[in-house]
This record gives sequence, structure tokens and C-alpha cells, in this order.
Amino acid sequence: MLDRNSHNDAVDPVSELLLGMRLRGASYGQLRLAPPFGVRFPAGSEARFHFIAAGTLLLRAADGTLTPLACGDAVLLPRGDEHALVSAAGVPLRGLDSYETTRLCSDVCAIRECAPDTCRTKDTLVFTGRMEFELETLHPLIGLMPAVMSVGALLGRQPEIMPLLEAMEREMAQERAGSAGILARLADVVAATIVRGWVECGCGDATGWIEALRDPRLGRVIAALHRDPGRAWTVAEMASAMGSSRSVFAKRFVDATGTTPQRYVLALRMRLAEQWFRRDKLPIDTAARRLGFSSQAAFTRAFKRVIGYPPGRSRLTPDAGRPAATR
Repeated sequence: MLDRNSHNDAVDPVSELLLGMRLRGASYGQLRLAPPFGVRFPAGSEARFHFIAAGTLLLRAADGTLTPLACGDAVLLPRGDEHALVSAAGVPLRGLDSYETTRLCSDVCAIRECAPDTCRTKDTLVFTGRMEFELETLHPLIGLMPAVMSVGALLGRQPEIMPLLEAMEREMAQERAGSAGILARLADVVAATIVRGWVECGCGDATGWIEALRDPRLGRVIAALHRDPGRAWTVAEMASAMGSSRSVFAKRFVDATGTTPQRYVLALRMRLAEQWFRRDKLPIDTAARRLGFSSQAAFTRAFKRVIGYPPGRSRLTPDAGRPAATR
């Protein structure tokens, strides 16, 4: 029988942790807009995805950077930063939630802002979505991602993504029965493919944490922390898992991750708890027990210190109740 520990030692920590990565669409919208237009998307806790099915536009990032997008382009903003889709530079912006919406199905709403004689001919057509990363404990990856990730960077290396984009374009153009639901599923796959392509290409400039994972000895420790974040880890146990002294392990860990092992584990637990609260509405005392805290009070203090606000706030969804396309 294969020894379980020897098997875990042989697993690539990057691949192991990425097995927990999921992108779940929260809501979607179809935007049909006639120039000139400027749609402002507010900052949010979830990623934002855009697919351009017809026309051209500019994506204006929070810092003012303009990125041209044309028919067939898809972009993912993994941290949900504030941004805008504009027909031209200098066009006044209008908040997304100020548009009148029509519900197409339970998860998809439509916005149509075009004159009757121009709709379907000169308008710009966009499929947009809010998406939640279900990363289990792989939170550091989101912070390392670029603010804007484009499918264009993948086409040369992953031509198999083209049929997905073409299928999205057809569904948007034909508006067949059930097209809204099919578009939502295709968007999830395209967005996840964008993230996977970034990881496979070395994660761009995000070298520190990824390099730490790819260190055969240190990566084994980090993977173990993510597998069992509720364990009462000591530096001695972590050093033993790496096969080194405590001092050598602690220095290597700080050099690679920029933080101490104890702070890393604490941040890992709190970010995982935040996801449980937002996504699953998990009771606070249950999260505290799962993560190895002796009392809810101790957990609450740690959560507020790391996240910046009490755990109860994570259970609130300030955008609940608004139409899906406007969130």
C-alpha cells in the first residue's frame, strides 16, 4: 500500500491547492448600449467579468488606464475593482444601478439603452457577471493577480478557448430560448480558463508566494497549512515538516512570503472564516471551533484585528435585493 505521507510529499503544492479553485457566478447581465455611453461599475467583493459580443469600447480602470476591447474580447477583474465601460475617452459616467433592468431569468437581467431605430445594428452588446472565487484557503492568489486579466493573452497558447468565445457571441446575437443560462455557464468557464492560463504561465510578476509553493520543502509546509488550517500549528511542527531547524525554517518562510509563519496561519484562518460567513452564512461560534479557537470571544478579537471589522459584518450582503445586473 502506498504510504500517504510519501504520496503527499510527491504532490506539487501549486497543483494541489489549485484543485480547490472554483469560480461561481453570482449574477449576470446583458447590456445593449448605443454610443455615447459610460457605465460605472462600483468596487465589490466579487470578481467582475465582461464579454464583448458586438461593437467596441474602452475599459477605464480605477487609475484612469484605458484598455480597448472589441467583439470577441473577454476580461476578468479578479478583485472587483471600480472601473467603467465607455464608448470613448471623456464620456460622462453613469452608475450601473441607475439603469432600468428587465429580468430574463433568475440570475440574468438585461439593460437596453438604445434608440429603437439603432438597436441590433449599431449598439454595443456586453455580457457581464459578478463571480465569486471559491478558493477554499487559496486566498493569497487573488491578491497576486493583475487588476485586469484578458483572454487575449491566452489565445496563442490555448486556441481551444476560441470555440467558447464564438459560442458566447452566437448566443448573444441569436437570443435563443435558454440563451441567458447557457451564457452564464460559458462565462464561468471562460473566466476560470483566464485564471488557469495566468497560473500556468508562472503567475506574471507574482513570484514570491508562488515560488515559495514551488520550493519542494517549503511548499510542502504551506500546502499542509492550507489542508489543515484549524490545527494548533507550532513553529517546531512546521520546521519538522520542512525537515529543518526552527530558525532556518522561520527565516526561509519570512524571506519567501513576507510574513512570519504564525501571522500567515492566522491570516489564513481569518480569510477562510470570512468566506464561510459571506458565502455560507456560517455561525460565528461554528467557525471559531473549526479553526481551533477556545472561545468565540478570542476568535472575534482575532478576526477584527486581521480583517478590520467584526465577523458579523461579513454575514451581511449590502447588495442583496438589487437586480442581478446592477450589482
